[in-house]
Amino acid sequence: MRRRFWLSLLWATCLWLTCTGASAGGGPLGIDHQLSYDDSGIWARKYQVGLLGLMIVGEIGGGIWEGGETRLGKTLWQSIDSSALAGISAQGLKYAFTRARPSQTDDPNQWFQGGSHYSFPSGEVAAVSAIVTPFVLEFRHDYPAVYTLELLPIYDAVARMKVQAHWQTDVLAGFALGGLTGYYAHNRDSPFILGVLPHGFTIGVHKQF
Repeated sequence: MRRRFWLSLLWATCLWLTCTGASAGGGPLGIDHQLSYDDSGIWARKYQVGLLGLMIVGEIGGGIWEGGETRLGKTLWQSIDSSALAGISAQGLKYAFTRARPSQTDDPNQWFQGGSHYSFPSGEVAAVSAIVTPFVLEFRHDYPAVYTLELLPIYDAVARMKVQAHWQTDVLAGFALGGLTGYYAHNRDSPFILGVLPHGFTIGVHKQF
């Protein structure tokens, strides 16, 4: 029942993100529209940057501390793989599509605008989603409350739209990209980045001392 509750909450929130303002929207799904600028309270840019920074430091620091021989440690390194792949993929897509941001235009159909137009997809939402996805996939059966981690990319998606950095389809694409890289990383037999590092990283700092 708890798992169904969190899944329902997640999908309801995603549906809200998708449909809000759809009647007056544009873009590839007809849902893109410019939100009123809001860089205050929990939506402030400093909190967006702080969240992503804390998550990256947490996954790297936790991975080094735990190593890759435990269930938690392996998941941390899968998260590192996932976020790295999501970051590279998102940046490549930004260069390919060069979509104008809401802060640059009120027309969501401005694609292939050249340099400095990097709205699609949202790299930050992709990164946050990529970090949490391996944890959700690994621990969802034992700890259903892990689904609450999905609220982090949803928060970041709303925050990025409120500061007019992205359109609705940008953040949905970022969410999907992070989910795909997380799924891929979680299904690998061994984390890629961990495999190219010295053996000490596999053992973990806390076991070495």
